[in-house]
Amino acid sequence: MKTNPFTLTFSLILGCLITTAATADEVATEGAEVGKWTMDYDAAVKLATEKKVPIMMNFTGSDWCGWCKLMDKTVFAGEEWKSFAAENVVLVTIDFPQDKSIVPEKFVGQNEELKNKFGVRGYPTYVVLDSDGETKIGQLGAGKGKTPESFVKEFKRVVLTSPAGIEAYAKANPEKADAFKAAIQELEGVKQELDDWIATKPQRNEENTKIFEGFKERIEAASAKLDEFE
Repeated sequence: MKTNPFTLTFSLILGCLITTAATADEVATEGAEVGKWTMDYDAAVKLATEKKVPIMMNFTGSDWCGWCKLMDKTVFAGEEWKSFAAENVVLVTIDFPQDKSIVPEKFVGQNEELKNKFGVRGYPTYVVLDSDGETKIGQLGAGKGKTPESFVKEFKRVVLTSPAGIEAYAKANPEKADAFKAAIQELEGVKQELDDWIATKPQRNEENTKIFEGFKERIEAASAKLDEFE
């Protein structure tokens, strides 16, 4: 069966348009709204302070970074993420594109300053700030298997285990406060052990692979305990 060249061409164009619509939200260059991406960091900080919600800064190379595009498509285009962000996150795009026309000149210096301030070395990097727009409470990254649901869970975990989050949880659940804090300390302790071990630059061999897998299992177990409080 022959394919009509016009039909084939139209299908390809339509497919590209659908993909673009599903993967890219417009990024504002003036003002800020909860759950909407903006380049206007100052407006975002003002809004976050007023609404008492955290900020997530997306350090990205929007037109060239493969992992950035993947996360835009598989996570940030998802309804689960959009619905959550609409009430809980002020979103800031800190872009370093190849096409310099994408970022207004007034934000170029700002973006460099923020990258240096928060020690960002690669893209994408998602820096989570407290509502004051200054205090870093966590950092997230890209991943091939990440979904809107899994990323929402990661984000919630960062906020929950921040100093303000711990205080709020303990105040709301005084009977669980000690166990909650103990679970956080256990998870952070194992992570620190892993970081210290990696800092020794262990050789890649069977024995060290087993040690690494052991750390992963301990982290997963500690994380599962913390899940009980979410």
